[in-house]
Amino acid sequence: MRYGFIYTGSDPRVAVELAGLAEASGWHGFFVWEGIWATDPWATLAAAAMVTDRIKLGTMLTPVPRRRPWELAGQTMTVDRLSGGRVILSAGLGVSEAEPRFWTFEDDPGRKHRAELLDESLELMQQLWRAEPFEFEGQHYRAKRTDSMLPPAIVQEPRIPTWVVGLWPRMKSMRRVARYDGWIPNYAPPGNSPESADEQARLFTPEIAAEAIAWIREERGRLGLAERPFDVIQEGTTTGTDAAADAAIVQPWAEAGATWWLESDWSVPAERIEASARARIAAGPPSV
Repeated sequence: MRYGFIYTGSDPRVAVELAGLAEASGWHGFFVWEGIWATDPWATLAAAAMVTDRIKLGTMLTPVPRRRPWELAGQTMTVDRLSGGRVILSAGLGVSEAEPRFWTFEDDPGRKHRAELLDESLELMQQLWRAEPFEFEGQHYRAKRTDSMLPPAIVQEPRIPTWVVGLWPRMKSMRRVARYDGWIPNYAPPGNSPESADEQARLFTPEIAAEAIAWIREERGRLGLAERPFDVIQEGTTTGTDAAADAAIVQPWAEAGATWWLESDWSVPAERIEASARARIAAGPPSV
């Protein structure tokens, strides 16, 4: 099990300082959130790359359908090269118009359309990261072949590790996950759609995670990807002050097959985020 910390605040200077603290405190990853009209996460991570040496850096998470894939490819490549190959891309559909703050400048085209954009963007970025001449013709995007002004390639091979949100047990969503490098779980019981993230988290158990992970392993074997590294991410909150209690929270997820624990507390008020994050990071990860 590896351990990452999600900074839920918006101050880029604080984020960069906390990334250094996280590395010094034994965390394996540092993540920032990505909004539509918000602090630029990739500029923040670029700065964090320059003050750290080992810790992984990424977003939690990037609404890929809302981004131009060539711009996102350039941003992630830049941070990957600055960090010496320490970037992770966490990719999702983005929230629906049920969260109006994220649809201030455009209308939600719908989940199906966003899913098409996600698939096509991820496919296109595989080519963009190689920095080689190519052609692409999709339903939503196209790329004409060019041999001039090609950017540098990414450091990591064969691509920047890409964690994808998957809704278990929706098979179309999960088949997308199985093709990439990690699963960020969402859960909707058959015949039911949880109305909130809190309800979804309450219903999703380590036992359900284990069932999904077994399916992913089988599917990756069918795709010929069984030998490729694959991560399973579980997000949650621990105290940092009670090692036994924290281990009791994390251990069942590790036993189910999760490979990353991402520490977060989205309930902390904005004025307390910096102090809370600093204290929790300094306490170190909840080892099991």
